[in-house]
Order: sequence, then C-alpha cells, then structure tokens
Amino acid sequence: MYSSELIKGTLKTIILKLLKENKRMYGYEITQKVKDLTGNKIQLTEGALYPSLHALEAEGILTTETEFIGKRVRKYYTLSEEGKIRSEEKISEFADFMNTMKALLNIDPKTV
Repeated sequence: MYSSELIKGTLKTIILKLLKENKRMYGYEITQKVKDLTGNKIQLTEGALYPSLHALEAEGILTTETEFIGKRVRKYYTLSEEGKIRSEEKISEFADFMNTMKALLNIDPKTV
C-alpha cells in the first residue's frame, strides 16, 4: 500500500478519471474500483474519499443524484460540464507531473 500522503495528493485526479470513464458512481463503488484496478495497492478510506467528493461538489465539478435502493439511500456522483473540462486538465497535469518526476529521479517505474 502507498502512503496516505501520496494518495491525498492524487485523490481528486483519481476520482475525476473514474467518473470520466464510468459516467456515474457512488462512494463505495469508487473505493472498490480503485482497490480492484490497483491490486489492493490503493485502498481509499471513507475519511479520505467523502471530503474530496464533497469538495469537488462544492466547486461545481461534480453533481449528485440520490436514489433509494430499498430502505437505503445511495448518492451518485457525475461530472458536471465544468467537471468534464477540469478532469481533462487534472489528468493531463498529473501525466506531465509523472514524466517530470521520472526525469528528476532518473527512474523507469516499470523496473523499480
């Protein structure tokens, strides 16, 4: 597993990328998708995920929709129009950052 410091710096980008690909997801679904895609190397906690989701919603990047599943309430998150633009920017910025770090540290991540 990676340090919470690394995850904290990339969490919003992870959320935006997943919502870009999956259109609409709820919190637990996001945690499970991240866990599956990373082979358990990244396990998001509710304490990290939900503040980020709420912050993105407050910024107008995400919209929410509530559904009742039996007696349970499920809150789905989707990208707003602004969120679609911002997700592209954040993903591009992070890809550039990774390339910069590879050059700075003189590493090939596949061999580390």
